[in-house]
Amino acid sequence: MTPKEVIALAKENGAKILDLRFMDFPGMWQHTSYPISMLDEDCFEDGFGFDGSSIRGWQAINESDMLLKPQADTAFMDPFREVPTLALICNIADPITRADYTRDPRNISRKSLAYLRKTGIADQVYIGPEAEFFVFDDVRYESRQNSAFYAVDSDEGAWNTGRTEPGGNSGYKLRYKEGYFPCPPSDTLMDLRTEMVLHMLEAGIDVECHHHEVATGGQCEIDMRFTDMVKMADQLVLYKYIVKNTARKYGKSATFMPKPLFADNGSGMHTHISLWKGDTPLFAGDGYAGLSQTALYAIGGILKHAAAICAFSNPSTNSYKRLVPGYEAPVNLAYSSRNRSAACRIPVYSASPKSKRVEFRCPDPSCNPYLTFSALLMAAIDGIQNKIDPGSPLDVNIYDLDPEEASKVAKTPGSLDEALLALNADHDFLLKGDVFTPDVIETWIEYKMKNEVDAVRLRPHPHEFVLYYDI
Repeated sequence: MTPKEVIALAKENGAKILDLRFMDFPGMWQHTSYPISMLDEDCFEDGFGFDGSSIRGWQAINESDMLLKPQADTAFMDPFREVPTLALICNIADPITRADYTRDPRNISRKSLAYLRKTGIADQVYIGPEAEFFVFDDVRYESRQNSAFYAVDSDEGAWNTGRTEPGGNSGYKLRYKEGYFPCPPSDTLMDLRTEMVLHMLEAGIDVECHHHEVATGGQCEIDMRFTDMVKMADQLVLYKYIVKNTARKYGKSATFMPKPLFADNGSGMHTHISLWKGDTPLFAGDGYAGLSQTALYAIGGILKHAAAICAFSNPSTNSYKRLVPGYEAPVNLAYSSRNRSAACRIPVYSASPKSKRVEFRCPDPSCNPYLTFSALLMAAIDGIQNKIDPGSPLDVNIYDLDPEEASKVAKTPGSLDEALLALNADHDFLLKGDVFTPDVIETWIEYKMKNEVDAVRLRPHPHEFVLYYDI
């Protein structure tokens, strides 16, 4: 879509407000709004000024002026605003040099794709994330110096079989770990997900399917068809926006927090990646599980740098309540065909070379997709460039291995601070092509350690009172 076509779209839909959106450093979508009269062809080049010092992890107050530069091909009409609103995703630029901002996550994603093309390895990288989420009917939480609690509730939660409900309790509650694919009335969220899907389709997102997920109490998944990396990151933030706002419309709350429930499945974001050169899928070949040598080297790079990738792909302290050994989450740094207990899985649903891809199963949807997809791509590139051998596949249920054998399989970090330490020790592969700059790595580690790791580990946990209060 060109600037002229964006202006025509606004007129066709009677838009009265222009909404500009961008991704902040930790991974929250931000926005600012203007009268639609501010939309003209020049604004796509001139940009809109804003205060970069008020955005987390960005500019100092003495160098706060920044520019939002709308990207015409991201335009869509916001389905949730009462007043017709045209939304555009923006790149961030310096107002003096006009250079792209190094800490703009979307810029990092664009640079990683440019670097891939510069290496000559491939022309395109396709990404397909499977983002899971919970929909709750009630959410309450509090954290003070002298108190802390949380409580989430869902009408379909297994804990509500004995609850007195208006009109009577139907009893159709989802048992723990039995939420995968049940029909209504047990699946109470089908119509809600369908409305989410319709909004996504109207916004230009190509959706493949939707369904209830394994956990009780409102766990869902909507799958998007793979597309190129930068576009997919744009789509994923729009996906989350649509999910949250559709849920809110019906008095519900959606969360992409990876582990909101104890003793049931958490929300992951299994991420499929493949490289192409022209019309040729580079991951298809005659090797293990129909993979090419290029694909195996890419897996080698991903497994070698997985701990550092986790600092971006699993970026919250809550992420490591999901990545726990002995449960379904893929903490084992191995690869296998069809095996969901390995960090890298090679799907075999189709024999077509075009479908050949690698699924990295560690990420969760709390991540900043621009940074996560970029880190994953840079690890794959490093594996291909340095011909990193991924070793032999592990075609067994890794959780069934005896302790001695299991101890030989490398594991993901056990906490956010471990992942950040891994990133601090292993990030040279991210600096290639000036994709991730040193200030990005340093700021990410510093921000996460100060605002999240320390904020959580310094606070008493409510369950510690259960364990220790009377000792």
